[in-house]
Amino acid sequence: MHRATVGFTMYYRRLPTLGMMESQVIFTSYIGYNWIVSMVMTLREWAQKSLADETERPDSFLERFRGPAHMDPQGPPSRFSHSHAGSDADGENRRTRRRRKCNILVLSPSDDAYYHWLMVIGAAVFYNWTMLVVRACFDELQMRNVLVWLVLDYVCDGVYILDIAVRLHTGFLDQGLMVKDVRRLREAYVRASQCKLDICSILPTDLLYLTVGIGYTPLLRFNRLLRLPRLFELFERTETRTGYPNAFRICKLVLYILVIIHWNACGYYSFSKVLGLGTDSWVYPNGSDPEFGSLSRSYIYCLYWSTLTLTTIGETPPPVRDEEYLFLIFDFLIGVLIFASIVGNVGSMISNMNATRATFQGRVDSLKHYMHFRHVSKGLEQRVIHWFDYLWTNQKTIDEQEVLRSLPNKLRAEIAINVHLDTLKKLVLKLRPQVFSPGDFICRKGDVGKEMYIIKDGHLAVVGEDGVTQLAVLTAGSSFGEISILNISGSKMGNRRTANIQSLGYSDLFCLSKQDLTEALQEFPHARAQLEQRGRDILRKEGLLEEVNVSAGEELEEKVERLETSVDRLQVSTIGSPLPHCCRTYHRHCIDDDKRRSPCFQTCLARLQSEFNSSQLRMKQRITAVEHNVATVARGSGFLSDPDGDESASGGEGVRSEINIRL
Repeated sequence: MHRATVGFTMYYRRLPTLGMMESQVIFTSYIGYNWIVSMVMTLREWAQKSLADETERPDSFLERFRGPAHMDPQGPPSRFSHSHAGSDADGENRRTRRRRKCNILVLSPSDDAYYHWLMVIGAAVFYNWTMLVVRACFDELQMRNVLVWLVLDYVCDGVYILDIAVRLHTGFLDQGLMVKDVRRLREAYVRASQCKLDICSILPTDLLYLTVGIGYTPLLRFNRLLRLPRLFELFERTETRTGYPNAFRICKLVLYILVIIHWNACGYYSFSKVLGLGTDSWVYPNGSDPEFGSLSRSYIYCLYWSTLTLTTIGETPPPVRDEEYLFLIFDFLIGVLIFASIVGNVGSMISNMNATRATFQGRVDSLKHYMHFRHVSKGLEQRVIHWFDYLWTNQKTIDEQEVLRSLPNKLRAEIAINVHLDTLKKLVLKLRPQVFSPGDFICRKGDVGKEMYIIKDGHLAVVGEDGVTQLAVLTAGSSFGEISILNISGSKMGNRRTANIQSLGYSDLFCLSKQDLTEALQEFPHARAQLEQRGRDILRKEGLLEEVNVSAGEELEEKVERLETSVDRLQVSTIGSPLPHCCRTYHRHCIDDDKRRSPCFQTCLARLQSEFNSSQLRMKQRITAVEHNVATVARGSGFLSDPDGDESASGGEGVRSEINIRL
């Protein structure tokens, strides 16, 4: 293209020196040549683009699991890639930016923005479902505010059109992954049945009022009612988000009933107009009567009649014509369904709301019956009843483990971290809540310790041996009982309690068992060392720590470590694999005699013994093979029976070399 332009310029400069005819011929020829070159370059670019599109076929499976940042920006090589690499890279960058913009515009059904949009479209749908029917039946309401209704109608139409765009950019889950590909979203929405309803709901049928008159506009807009599923979706997501689901269900049920009564009232008035207003006692009175001529009186009277009919309470004028009988039968059937739905839904909601109270009261009644059957004293019975009253008053009757059982461990951990103390983030899943009454002893001095406690709420007293003298008071956030479950070497008390702990009032504690604490400390050795040092300081302060035993225990640990190192070296030299981690760290948790018979120790010991036996067997087999080879070589060379010392010497060197090679 560039060469053609340069050539044309050179010939154009020579035009004054040529004749007119020759100049025209040259000019025409170069114009044609320029057009041919442009056409060839265009065809070449089109062919290159077609080949690239044909070669780079999208893989939906890879695009699903591979984000835009991990996709190959270059694409497969082609015949023209060497000359247009820069343009291909620019085009790919533009497509990547366009794809990122589309991903940004995709909404997730769980986002707040999507929920807020549901509120907007839900308001438009509710407006159409409540106002179209009343405007279609009561002509005075429609003709009095025509401009207001037209503005509201077309605002709702605009919201309907925007809702289609939102649906085209709403993601969905496919095998647990959020699909954000606009093309796939468009295809999924077009294939859905709701797409056809959405298109039918925005058809401009109200333009027919240019022919039939503006008074019939509400009837022509009844196709807008097809967006009702969006209102149901709003109710479902609100029920999931709200903290009072039972109250919301009751409000939703009441709203459904009011809408049905509203539609039935409009139907009654429209049916009365068809039969003739005031023609008999059953239809609506004639509007010429001043008492029934106003718009408000007409609607309220019809609403009152609809409520009496559907709820089957009160008396209404009896029907006169056959059409009136049929209409009333249909209303009675709807009323029966409404009454049944009210009774069923309200009954189930009330039972669900009182399920916790009924279960708790059943436990209290059964315990009262048991205490009465066992002739428990009145004082103890009152203490038990007061304890249950405290539980119910402070809402402590919920079984947290049962409630959180359906959640995955990650969500359970996050809930526990947000609910409980900050210091219990790592152990909260292993804690068991317990409540103690005033005067209860949590532990007594000399008892075998099997758990430690952390105070969440309440006050606890450290009392003396007389059970009256208070030595100290523990408040929320304090912990106790860890000394008796840590197996501190040198402790005179061993695994027994060192103090008496009594509850001064109702106290909420978290209980952590010895097994759970040991499992948790295995992952945090520094925390274990800190707890043991704290326990030693407390025991040393109270004179319950034997320093000799402490040093002996430290020497024992050093000996065990040296023994582990020796065993590791022996195992590496004989087997080629080091001692397993469970055996190397076993002495830190299993020093007691009763724990040396644990499954971990027995497994490690059995493994070492089996590996030692196998290594000994292999060594014996190798020695036997060497002896057999030595005897065979000696008999073949004859150096053992040859009297010539030189031959014996040379044969001996050959035998030794062969033996070394075989070894």
